[in-house]
Amino acid sequence: MEQMPTVINSLNIGFIQTLKLFVVTLIGSFPLGLVIAFGSMSRFAPVKYISKLFVWIIRGTPLMLQMMIIYYFPGLVLHNNIWGSGEMGRFIAASVSFIINYSCYFSEIYRGGIQSVPVGQEEAGLVLGMTKRQIFFKVTLLQMIKRIVPPMSNEIITLVKDTSLARIIALQEIIWAGQSFMKGSHGISGAIWPLFFTMIYYLAFSGILTALLGKLEKKLNYFR
Repeated sequence: MEQMPTVINSLNIGFIQTLKLFVVTLIGSFPLGLVIAFGSMSRFAPVKYISKLFVWIIRGTPLMLQMMIIYYFPGLVLHNNIWGSGEMGRFIAASVSFIINYSCYFSEIYRGGIQSVPVGQEEAGLVLGMTKRQIFFKVTLLQMIKRIVPPMSNEIITLVKDTSLARIIALQEIIWAGQSFMKGSHGISGAIWPLFFTMIYYLAFSGILTALLGKLEKKLNYFR
């Protein structure tokens, strides 16, 4: 098919945008999720309840809605488009939305992992003269990582597919690229078959991640 090189090139560009959004989201949400988890477990009541309220709001509302508010609110309400114009502005707004959303989901996984470690191990560490910092990094953290890998893996695979939601603010990710050939792009219109090719990209990406995360889980089996 003469149209194939054009379609594949466009899908590759869209996939790179998808991949960038995926990587940036993980880089930002992993540490932020841990901070929110500590906030949710804080003994200082205001911090604890504000963190829990924030997590409840983010987890209880659609990511698509959050993205639209984050992208459009500054310009339409505050009359200050902090994201700027063009693809880069949409990418930054989408990244911020995804990082906030996934950090809240990750925070609950972190919290569950930390609280699943028996309290007796912390007490034993204190008896042995370890500081709370040493206990967390040398005892709690290592066991927490083992416990959170399966649920984290599920969220990471979900993130791969959720990146497609960024098209709601016209970010030109891979689904946007595939659908553009239905509306008329590069001289091609009314073509639905490029959308089926996007499935191959998602399946391949998800398959590679599943294999890598599976290997990571096996390497952590020594904690059993």
